[in-house]
Amino acid sequence: QVQLVESGGGLVQPGGSLRLSCAASGSIFSIAAMDWYRQAPGKQRDLVAAITRGGPITYADSVKGRFTISRDNAKNTVYLQMNSLKPEDTAVYYCYARGVITSAGAGNYWGQGTQVTVSS
Repeated sequence: QVQLVESGGGLVQPGGSLRLSCAASGSIFSIAAMDWYRQAPGKQRDLVAAITRGGPITYADSVKGRFTISRDNAKNTVYLQMNSLKPEDTAVYYCYARGVITSAGAGNYWGQGTQVTVSS
């Protein structure tokens, strides 16, 4: 069974920074891509950033230049460094692992989410 555990959320003032982490555990051979999504109250869940195993990275326009995604393949962990945070970044942030290969086969998995609140 694959589990994704996120950490690093919290309350921060506008202009501040947070670093989110998401660690995948289980009998994992490889993970094709690891993404961060976010969902604000009353809104749909949107892609924030994505990184493939080989390195190609995608960012939502709203976070370009402020957020940085990275991953440690050896630890099956993805990070999201968030700088210059704005109140509109307030949301629950979810980790999503795509193309997870285990002894049981392949699948995609979501984390439980971590709350990020940007407020003075």
